[in-house]
Amino acid sequence: MQRIFSFPETVNEVAARTVATGVVAMALAVLLLRQYWVLVLLAYGFLARVAAGPRFSPLALLATRIVAPRLPKYEKMVPGPPKRFAQAIGAVFATSALIAHFGFGATPVALALMAGLAAAAFLEAAFGFCLGCSIFGALMKANLIPERVCVACADITTRPTTLSASYRNEK
Repeated sequence: MQRIFSFPETVNEVAARTVATGVVAMALAVLLLRQYWVLVLLAYGFLARVAAGPRFSPLALLATRIVAPRLPKYEKMVPGPPKRFAQAIGAVFATSALIAHFGFGATPVALALMAGLAAAAFLEAAFGFCLGCSIFGALMKANLIPERVCVACADITTRPTTLSASYRNEK
């Protein structure tokens, strides 16, 4: 059971950027087309990816098994824990937007949360800049996340804030 609900030690950044592209598209469906039912898919997807990596997320399965393998630079492995942390932040945003809209009728709050999520996902999709990974790195530098959480990130003092960029340069 623990194996089913685990997150990979390393993650293919190309697949992660592909997932981020899907998140941008879904967030834009909420923001521009007012398709609020998409909030359910976003929240589920993030929660599934936090719990078990790509195993139960339709968007992540599409990215890892179909889209990313067909891209020219298919494999760039990066540490998994910062990506899981980023997915957890996304889960908070998406779930909060879902609850704000459907639970409290606070649609402006839901839209603001979706705008923030879309912006962060766009940075990842377009530029490979993972905001959640940067926050993870800052928390490690401040000793708020123990080194054992991410062995690949343990030498954080010599790395730039963006862990995925530094890890990629070492490969």
